[in-house]
Amino acid sequence: MLPEGGAGNDSVESPPRRPFLFLFGAVTIPIIILDQATKLFVQAHMALYESIALIPNYLDITYTLNPGAAFSMLADAPPWVRKAFLLTMACAAIIVLGVLIVRADRISITSVAFAMVLGGAAGNLIDRAIRGRVIDFMRAHYYDLNYPVFNVADSAISIGVVLIILASFFGGDDEPKPDQAG
Repeated sequence: MLPEGGAGNDSVESPPRRPFLFLFGAVTIPIIILDQATKLFVQAHMALYESIALIPNYLDITYTLNPGAAFSMLADAPPWVRKAFLLTMACAAIIVLGVLIVRADRISITSVAFAMVLGGAAGNLIDRAIRGRVIDFMRAHYYDLNYPVFNVADSAISIGVVLIILASFFGGDDEPKPDQAG
């Protein structure tokens, strides 16, 4: 016979598990691995500025190196200013996103989005730290009308930001629901 409140009592609730390890392992790390693997593949198999049409006049793989931020912002700034600013901002973003994910009580659209942005920021930070530039290779365009060349990390950041915006507009599952009984 088991004592009251002891082992085997299913009514005793354990504290809620925080989803950090799941989000980090299932979202952030795979994004970093996929990002770095695709960048290394492109770097090893293509010449700089070489382009391969996947869907002619719409989608190409074009190997470029981006010294600036998103959409080549700060590309014309002095190298030491650009590097210091971008590394500092990436590290700050990673710390803030890490804290937000650690503090999440459960998995939600927003926590998944934070994990995606974290993976993208870390993937691009790895490039900046190792190469001084970010490898970009996906070129979406309509004939000569071009969208800036991007990579897997940029895609993860963009999708994560869109999810955060959508969750903020449509509420969703992130807001705790008040008890209706009282």
